[in-house]
Amino acid sequence: MKTEMVPMRVLNLFTIMNRGGAETMVMNYYRHMDRSKIQFDFMVHREERGAFDDEIEELGGKIYRMPAIRPWTASNYRKIIREFYREHPEYNIIHSHMSELGYYDFLEAENAGVPIRICHAHNRPHGVDLKSPVRWYYKTRMMPHITHMFMCGEESGEWLFGKKNKEKFVQLNNAIDAKRFCFDEDKRKNIRETLGISGKLVFGHVGRFNRQKNHKFLIDIFAEIYKQNHNACLLLIGDDSGNDGIKIHEKVHQLCLDDVVYFMGVRTDIDNLLQAMDVFVFPSLFEGLSVASIEAQAAGLPCLLSNKIPIECKKTDFVQTMSLEASPKYWADKALQMSRVPRKNTYTEICRAGYDIFKNARWLQQFYLETIKKEIFRCQR
Repeated sequence: MKTEMVPMRVLNLFTIMNRGGAETMVMNYYRHMDRSKIQFDFMVHREERGAFDDEIEELGGKIYRMPAIRPWTASNYRKIIREFYREHPEYNIIHSHMSELGYYDFLEAENAGVPIRICHAHNRPHGVDLKSPVRWYYKTRMMPHITHMFMCGEESGEWLFGKKNKEKFVQLNNAIDAKRFCFDEDKRKNIRETLGISGKLVFGHVGRFNRQKNHKFLIDIFAEIYKQNHNACLLLIGDDSGNDGIKIHEKVHQLCLDDVVYFMGVRTDIDNLLQAMDVFVFPSLFEGLSVASIEAQAAGLPCLLSNKIPIECKKTDFVQTMSLEASPKYWADKALQMSRVPRKNTYTEICRAGYDIFKNARWLQQFYLETIKKEIFRCQR
């Protein structure tokens, strides 16, 4: 009688599985895993369902809901997490994408005997605010309880783990299905017709509406573009709910741009929408390594990025960077200039840079399997 192989289950830690950069990246890896060998499960910290929850369950993943992590509820949270790891001895690997907020999970997982505890740095906050002392406290305390330090790029790794640990960093690229994003003139024509923007000069942005993405400045840039070219329009793709989204809607209305700024909301067809654009404008205040910028380059799209974005994001010659100190008009002039750059297929360049998902997913799968083998061998000695 043939015995069915049981996959190793890896527990991924997130706040909520919505369409953010880290969440999208992990789902890219999840889709391309051999799920007879590796199965992803998710611990999230919101009661409401996330955008990816249905797909996770369809792929065979489990979702565990925990309370939000707050300093004033830390004691109760630890009790809940402690009980969880006692009840779920099947997890030999936890992979946290919550930066320093994974501290309590690392601590309780270690106490429960979980041998592999991965912390993954996806971002590098800039500046100091009221949260900074708390973040410093947690990221310092968590270090003795993690076994592996993953990063999307050096800046994020150095911020979370410290430069002194640089030799221990593991680079995991924010890989994408590069073939899916390849520039296609027919797709471009069809999506522009569907959106009613045929013949328009189309600028675009992908990202949730929050301070980091700097939508306020982006609207100022587009206002300058529109002054020079009334045939221009702007596609804003991402979750525009919440206070930040409301403010941007109001700003667009105040500038009388309602008819030429399209709020697209959360979309599953980013690959098609990128085909419709002429320039990707991304004035973020900070990033770890932007999945959106990699996708835009994979679509052969000229990309104007802020100089706050790590140089590691530049994978093709389609990228130019600009200081956030420059005026919106200066950004607009550059964006209009870049709109004349012809599109091309960049598939080979993205693969050569190490950002195609197929090779990266095989690497991560092998990492999980080999790491556990080494741990079992170590314990048996």
